[in-house]
Amino acid sequence: MLDPFFAPPSFLTALARPIASTFSLSTLPLHIHEVLIAFAFYQFVNVSVSPYISTRLFPSIYPKLNARTKINWDVHAVSLVQSCLINVLALWIMRTDEERKGMDWAERVAGYTGGGGLVQGFATGYFLWDLFVCARNVSVFGWGLLAHAVAALVVFSLGFRPFLNFYGSTFILYELSTPFLNFHWFFDKLNMTGSRPQLYNGLVLLATFFSCRLVWGTYQSVRVYQDVYAALQSPSALTPFSTTTTTTTLPPHANEIMYFSAHATVPVWLACVYLSSNLVLNSLNFYWFGKMIETVRKRFQPPAAPVQDGKLPGAVAGKKGGGAQQQRRQEEERMKAEVVGNGMVAVTAEKREVRRRERKKA
Repeated sequence: MLDPFFAPPSFLTALARPIASTFSLSTLPLHIHEVLIAFAFYQFVNVSVSPYISTRLFPSIYPKLNARTKINWDVHAVSLVQSCLINVLALWIMRTDEERKGMDWAERVAGYTGGGGLVQGFATGYFLWDLFVCARNVSVFGWGLLAHAVAALVVFSLGFRPFLNFYGSTFILYELSTPFLNFHWFFDKLNMTGSRPQLYNGLVLLATFFSCRLVWGTYQSVRVYQDVYAALQSPSALTPFSTTTTTTTLPPHANEIMYFSAHATVPVWLACVYLSSNLVLNSLNFYWFGKMIETVRKRFQPPAAPVQDGKLPGAVAGKKGGGAQQQRRQEEERMKAEVVGNGMVAVTAEKREVRRRERKKA
């Protein structure tokens, strides 16, 4: 599949060639304009679109936010826009790119299609913008998110070698859960914490996160491990344009798919970097899923009654928090108990005094 986007201007291609040559990113000059357009678009949404729309939709909330929260708000707005766009684009490419459906392991590792490069370009542009924002606001987002931005940019840039270009569209579908994650954050800022809309959104968030990241992501990661292992064991399969092979011996679609794989190999360091990053990300997905369940439960599960002297308050004085009427009833019972107790003390003292006088008379 050819890149459906317009061709890059020649001056941009010329500017990208030195970078592509230095880092062995053979297909970057073909998609450099998509990277830059995506970066500029998301920056425009961040500084102009989000503040404008947010002020008009929420005039009593957004303008009153402090500077730190506004930065977070606008970044979440960009993330919401990006996740929707890249998901639609990736799903469309996966559905319409016929060459993807017939790829073998060698083509999935070192092959290239223009449609896959388009997804790679727009995703890289977003992660470049993410790195830019995190670097400018380290005090807001922290060093952890800055490191995540660097790692994401590096991993997706490797697709321009090309390396695992096939899996770029596959793993970007992690973003299917991101819109609901952003909605969850916005509900908190809109004073809708614990509301029914946040509950329904939280359930959808858990379902999409589990399906897309844990099930789909783990399955595709196993396929990546298998393909990369096969490439390490049979490096000659990645070089169909070597001096010993002619284009007449290749499948009809392989001339385009494997065009950039001439004399390509998969270095061990490259396999280790990609697979270890994938393993870490999958592990984090399982960890985050547990944290998300815990967060949703805290939002909607009523707090447990505290334990007093090894017994629940209900065992001593009825259920806690049963309303003002029940509290008054508990207070009356306590006062009656005190009265009865005082009366018993008085009766006991009186009986003791009678006995003492009788003994004295005797």
